[in-house]
Amino acid sequence: MSKNLKIFLGVSYLLILFAFLYFIFGSIQVNRLDDFSYYKELQTNLDNYISANILINLVYFFIFGIVWVVLLGFGSPILIISGILFGQWLGTAISVLSLSIGALALYLIGNFFFKDLVKLILEKKFIKYISLFKKNEFFYFFIYRFVGGLGVPFFLQNLLPILFGMKKRNYFLSSFFGFIPSFFIMNTIGAGLNTYIKQASNFSMINLILSKEIYLPILMFIILMIVSLKVKKKFFNYGN
Repeated sequence: MSKNLKIFLGVSYLLILFAFLYFIFGSIQVNRLDDFSYYKELQTNLDNYISANILINLVYFFIFGIVWVVLLGFGSPILIISGILFGQWLGTAISVLSLSIGALALYLIGNFFFKDLVKLILEKKFIKYISLFKKNEFFYFFIYRFVGGLGVPFFLQNLLPILFGMKKRNYFLSSFFGFIPSFFIMNTIGAGLNTYIKQASNFSMINLILSKEIYLPILMFIILMIVSLKVKKKFFNYGN
């Protein structure tokens, strides 16, 4: 049963990924990729489409975000896209909610079907954290999410609590609140890219980086990384 489900999830993920890529690249004019005016046209068309169907597009994105995480998708592309589509605030809200629910769904599926496999693969690698999480699973998993999962790939972050049997409520809430800082920064970068394309008459990497819509979230990201390193050293060093 679990083997068949694993195959189903893998095939479904590939099908959704290929469908998404086909939809994206099928509508792109490859011969105009070096033409900045083409990106401005895409941005204008996309803005008009999203604003005309904001609620239904939020629902579509919400569902897609959940499915994407369940099928082991990466987090960063979704965050950039949500910022481009919905702006920093609404994009942050919808991505935090959808990815938190998606992560919980993946955790429940993994805990039910692949618990032994997850423990076999991950337990030795993360043994030093298990006792720490058991002390206060909400607090330490919140910190773990806040610091970006200590460099662990997103889908493995979502499965890690299987090792210590985390409560569903604590899993969702600690993920939800722990995601907010980094998700906000990534959505702000996505929104900044959208704004730059809208306002610029031609592309310049220097102007892009120096635009406040880009360099401010980059500075916030650097600050978050510095804070994360200090938090990691305090709570997740080998001596704790």
